Amino acid sequence: MTMSDPIADMLTRIRNANTAKHDTVDIPMSKMKLAIANILLDEGYIQKYDIVEDGAFKTIHVTLKYGADKNEKVISGLKRISKPGLRVYANSADVPKVLGGLGTAIISTNQGVITDKEARKLNVGGEVLAYIW
Repeated sequence: MTMSDPIADMLTRIRNANTAKHDTVDIPMSKMKLAIANILLDEGYIQKYDIVEDGAFKTIHVTLKYGADKNEKVISGLKRISKPGLRVYANSADVPKVLGGLGTAIISTNQGVITDKEARKLNVGGEVLAYIW
């Protein structure tokens, strides 16, 4: 069965694993999901990720990050913004801030998949994929 929104599936898997306090989560790989995982790693929301090959399929093995004990979650919220049924775009002047700059917006631009801070620095806009805080 084909999936209509693979990015929402990735974010939901991470959100569910984080809520259930799992250490790791496996996500089917694509270039876009790999770019999002790289942003999550750079921004400090996950510990690490590895690419695992099982025959013809590749998966991203994400290790989640918690505070001193597992009750302190680093990721308190994930939200998909632009969906297949309703795309959301922002120009360079209207790049959104998540929680007044405490969170991160993930934006797909012509410069690649970047954070809202990088988009402001590069003065580019694009499709607002997700918010994370």
